[in-house]
Amino acid sequence: MNYQTINPATGELVAKFDDITDLELEARLATAHKTFESDWRHRSVAERARIVSRAAAILREKADEYAHYVTLEMGKRTGEARREVESAAKILEYYANHAEEHLKPRPLEESPESEIHLEPIGVLLAIEPWNFPYYQIARVAGPQLMVGNVLLLKHAESVPQSALAFARLFEEAGAPAGVYTNLFASIEQIGRVIDDPRVQGVMLTGSERAGAAVAERAGRNLKKVILELGGSDPFIVLEDAPLEWAINSAVAGRMLNAGQCCVGSKRIIVVGKERSQAFLAGFKEKMSALQVGDPTDPTTAVAPLSSERALSLLLSQIDRAATNGATIECGGQRVNRPGFYLQPTILANIDRNNPVFDEELFGPVAAFYAVDNEAAAIELANATRFGLGASVFTADTEHGQRVAAQIESGMVFVNQPLATAPELPFGGVKKSGFGRELSRLGFDEFVNKKLIRVASVGASPFGPARVA
Repeated sequence: MNYQTINPATGELVAKFDDITDLELEARLATAHKTFESDWRHRSVAERARIVSRAAAILREKADEYAHYVTLEMGKRTGEARREVESAAKILEYYANHAEEHLKPRPLEESPESEIHLEPIGVLLAIEPWNFPYYQIARVAGPQLMVGNVLLLKHAESVPQSALAFARLFEEAGAPAGVYTNLFASIEQIGRVIDDPRVQGVMLTGSERAGAAVAERAGRNLKKVILELGGSDPFIVLEDAPLEWAINSAVAGRMLNAGQCCVGSKRIIVVGKERSQAFLAGFKEKMSALQVGDPTDPTTAVAPLSSERALSLLLSQIDRAATNGATIECGGQRVNRPGFYLQPTILANIDRNNPVFDEELFGPVAAFYAVDNEAAAIELANATRFGLGASVFTADTEHGQRVAAQIESGMVFVNQPLATAPELPFGGVKKSGFGRELSRLGFDEFVNKKLIRVASVGASPFGPARVA
């Protein structure tokens, strides 16, 4: 798979890492399975929580080290990288603190003799992307390790040092070998892992193509899958939303992580033609003023894209959009400096025949739309195969909630471009995937919800559980 670190700020190759051999892969899978069967599933929730809590503490103790790997490998600004480290620590801490309560047997009100018990199911495979190298892992590791499952992790090829660092984290925290296992595996090897009867489920965050391939293979093996795929999230500005506030929020929502965020604000939809022109003028001014630079420089507002490939794809999308009638309101060019930098870009006048109308723009490129009324804004927001997140900006929050209820997505944020926290469920609908991570819902995806029903001595074979 060519696991290697290339610094996006310079384009320089920093380090290469060997793929795992088939023999090593079998040994690690066998260790994971043995550890689940003989050790991890049998530990008390409190014992597992001590290890997961310690991992969160180590992240905080070594925040600068962990942030450095993210900045080096995918170009995230240092401040954003530190915030990601803290976000991952909070997620691990959340699951360690809430597992005891959530994993208690659940009585059934309609049947006092019955309870639902949550039990781990075994070895799980997680396939994770490069854009949030720790946050994405924490979303799966936190709940799955706490319920008693064990995890195999196949990370993106471009963030191998971040992947190794997270594996060291659990080792240092005291997890036995096999609880959390990093795999520098090939696509062909990962296919065999999905097929292996010792693996009980698969989680993937990535592209539609990867999600479809993984779901198809897992489906043939009757294994559950959770998919978090792409997004083309609408950012709706209603007629009563304060303009300057909405513009600043749109910039923040689009430019988080240099625009490389699945739930970032990608389609800016403004109600009212006159307000739309005023919004666009202010949006262009603020986007054009953002300073491009070294991600380690605290004055930098726009970091590089993660790779030459990512930059080339966006430049191609911008060119195809313009060729088919879109206007480039600002930006649109590669920045003349080493590394993988793109000017902050706004595309407007994108009609439904434009090839980028239904594509995800994964970088510092915003699609801008002006509509006549609220109904048109809702219709446009839903006119996509994606359904991950969305946002609605308005001075009337109750009205904002009514609009949010009409948006076809897994998450809608009123008066914020996006939000994530351990207690907030994360996931989408349509081509954005299915299943939920984070919050208490994250505990429930890969467990056996076992019914235990107790009948009194002398009860009839099929009648009431209690003898009258």
